[in-house]
Amino acid sequence: MLRSIFLFAVVILLTITGLQAQSVPEILPMRERAKVIDDLLEDKIKNTLPSLMRQSDIDMWVVVSREYNEDPVIETLLPATWLAARRRTILVMFDRGEEEGVETLAVARYDVGTMFKRAWDPENEPDQWERLRQIITERDPDKIGVNLSDNWGLADGIVATDLEQMKEAIGENLSSRIVSAEKLAVAWLETRTDREMQIYPNIVRIAHDIIAEGFSEKVIQPGVTTTEDVVWWYREKIRELKLITWFHPSVSIQRADPESFDHLRSFSSRPDNNVIMPGDLLHVDFGIKYLRLNTDTQQHAYVLRPEETEVPAYLIRAFDNGNRLQDIFTENFEEGRTGNEVLKMSREQAIEEGIKPSIYTHPIGYHGHAAGTTLGMWDKQEGVPGTGDYPLHLNTAYSIELNAATFIEEWGKEIRIMLEEDAYFDSSGVWYIDGRQKEIMTIPRIPAKQ
Repeated sequence: MLRSIFLFAVVILLTITGLQAQSVPEILPMRERAKVIDDLLEDKIKNTLPSLMRQSDIDMWVVVSREYNEDPVIETLLPATWLAARRRTILVMFDRGEEEGVETLAVARYDVGTMFKRAWDPENEPDQWERLRQIITERDPDKIGVNLSDNWGLADGIVATDLEQMKEAIGENLSSRIVSAEKLAVAWLETRTDREMQIYPNIVRIAHDIIAEGFSEKVIQPGVTTTEDVVWWYREKIRELKLITWFHPSVSIQRADPESFDHLRSFSSRPDNNVIMPGDLLHVDFGIKYLRLNTDTQQHAYVLRPEETEVPAYLIRAFDNGNRLQDIFTENFEEGRTGNEVLKMSREQAIEEGIKPSIYTHPIGYHGHAAGTTLGMWDKQEGVPGTGDYPLHLNTAYSIELNAATFIEEWGKEIRIMLEEDAYFDSSGVWYIDGRQKEIMTIPRIPAKQ
């Protein structure tokens, strides 16, 4: 207990230090990261999982995975030193009620961390499935949840072979109690705990600081540096900091040329060797993973022409449209509203205000494109069946991803301000985990006015 308190105090100290200094927060050594991850997991299993199981009306949750064919949920339940399932790993969570809480067992050859104690001895019972049957029979649950889902791949992790063998092993009577754990799996994945939210600002701040360094004269020399040079600088920087990314970054350019915006080209078919020039509006899409939590950020920078000392007013106006669209959108978040409802309300309000909107926001947390409420996709602005019909829940995090299109007379074409910032939704509303970009960065940076 003392160790856990100490480790948590270290994390909070790092958060406070980062807030005061506005510099890159210290990144923990691997050993300390593992301790923090395990403390966060223990806290969530003990203090959050029981209520999620009861809200989902499931008293037993069985998560089954085989090595290299993992259920996406199991990676969020394993200790930090387990990088994958071993052989076949079966985790059982059984709700014993308000007083006793949730029992956590591993039908495996080993303890799975400190939370899932080994409940199978192959010397006494060689058949793993038979041991699972015994555990289920002894506890006699009303509902046995397994990860089956039509809407979320992240909640659809049990493979056909394992489900078939499980049903055969536990028999017809117990098999009749098997239900989809979709609601529970999504709730587990999307719910952010108080402990997680105390460290999440540090993680997002690290991402913001890396973006700012990449979009600076330290990295970019106009007329020489290409967008791919910057992309690979970001990849190298992530590795240098002993972090990982969950997707390959992208850097794109909008400029005073005849080329119009194309979403597919911007994110999948960009030119590989696009030289950055003065007068360019740069865009980056970037994310990291640290302490099992992900970030996803899109920001902009402008490359000053020799005669310029600030971003042109027409680009500032376009950027303000993007910030205003963020405000309209997040102000429509309300517990119980579906993603499709928020999307529709926000688009209608933005259009009434003269903004041309496109909204494609997704949950974020253990995964980059995480489970939870989908609020539009770039190619589905009329609504997203299934995941868009899912209601918003409190204590969930989102990448507020969208763009506002503005016609720039000086360039003779329409540009898109493509923004993405990580935010948290709780009873107070939506707040940005480490703030949001409100001004276009400049390359080179303009010293603050004294």
